[in-house]
Amino acid sequence: MNDIRPQGLSVVIPVKGRVGLLRDLLVSLRTARAGCGEPTEVLVVDDSTAGDADAHRRSCAELDACYLRGPRRVGSKRNLGARAARYDQLVFVDSDCRVTDAYLARIGKVLRDSPPEVGGVAGPVRMVGEETAVLRLFRRTQELNQPFSWPDRYAQITWSACANLAVRAEAFHAIEGFAEDTLTVVGGEDVDLGIRLTKSGRPILCDPDSVVLHSRATGDSVGSIGRRLFTYGRSATWLDREHPERRNFRLNPISVVASAAAVALATAGPTRGRSLAAVPVVLAAVVAAHARHRLRPGDGPAALPEVLASTLLDWSFDLGEFVGAWQLRRPRYLFSRFGFMDGDTFRAQPDGEGARR
Repeated sequence: MNDIRPQGLSVVIPVKGRVGLLRDLLVSLRTARAGCGEPTEVLVVDDSTAGDADAHRRSCAELDACYLRGPRRVGSKRNLGARAARYDQLVFVDSDCRVTDAYLARIGKVLRDSPPEVGGVAGPVRMVGEETAVLRLFRRTQELNQPFSWPDRYAQITWSACANLAVRAEAFHAIEGFAEDTLTVVGGEDVDLGIRLTKSGRPILCDPDSVVLHSRATGDSVGSIGRRLFTYGRSATWLDREHPERRNFRLNPISVVASAAAVALATAGPTRGRSLAAVPVVLAAVVAAHARHRLRPGDGPAALPEVLASTLLDWSFDLGEFVGAWQLRRPRYLFSRFGFMDGDTFRAQPDGEGARR
């Protein structure tokens, strides 16, 4: 797409359900748009059921947003919104977020003032809302929401979560936007976009002051967190296939335990079942090894339940990788981990900047 677009910001929001949360986001965007010196528009791309869709249409009509009926996959939704957008900057925000009052003015200016080779600007995502006992229990999870804090710590990153990302429209369309053949409905499309954008010579810079607020209301149960991590794990195997240069060897704990179980079952006859005793031993050893990395200085016995619970919850991601490897018919991925970070295009904030903010 080589069309010349007028200056301005087009905010693209994919949604399914979340009627109240989307309305809160649109209200926050109304304030942010009023404080932005450039033209703005908001495009909501929805595949909700009829009742929720009607509610979204009413919210869009009241709060000056364009409602678009869209496909199921999140990447496809964002692409549809980007194709319908009028302006030269695309801003991607998730439906369970709210923007700060100066957000659009800030991120739009940072991207516009950046060198022309810059493809996009990412800002941090702060979690807000009541922290339930479940969420406090799982503070030690290592797979959950890590990318949200990267713009506080880095000056440049390879990819950004699309809860808070502004991209030049011409750079976005030059790489044909988000992939639409992902293994999962959501997950991995943002990583893939950032990697392809960076590979095309259009880096993503970070601005710690372009802040988006993410509601805790969409992830306050063990089940919801586990399902999300499982989905992200499956999407990681798709990323392994799309970007094989970033695939690294790793002893996936699910694969290790499954291999031990397979060997034990295969030798159960000759050993009269004694080989099966090795499975719980292997499981305990792997759990202990992974839990050790979640211990903090000063932790005592009282911390062990939290450490073990966080370890097992993080294994939802590993289980997703295990299942994804079979879905893609790539058994060699069973002992892999996708390299979400790298030392080349992740560049730290200048000394003191990350700590100061």
